[in-house]
Amino acid sequence: MTRKFEPAIVLSTVNAPYRTPLNGEALAHCLKDPSLARSRPGHLSSFFGEVDASLQFEFAECYGIAASELIAAAREFANYSGESYPLAALAAD
Repeated sequence: MTRKFEPAIVLSTVNAPYRTPLNGEALAHCLKDPSLARSRPGHLSSFFGEVDASLQFEFAECYGIAASELIAAAREFANYSGESYPLAALAAD
């Protein structure tokens, strides 16, 4: 039996500390657009810093974001935030 990915697993971690939650589509848009990511730095920091990398990839796939795009987004956000994230250190294929 194949399990279906549930974005709620990711979103509960990403939204936990914040008053205004993001839904899956909004988070996906932030991953695709660096200017949107900068408007939600806490959410993106939680995504890249607290969500397991395997779930990050599953979330991205669920929203049509290629692994290389996700890694590029992690690098872009790491450069912006000054933080280091495991995904940002990966080589994009």
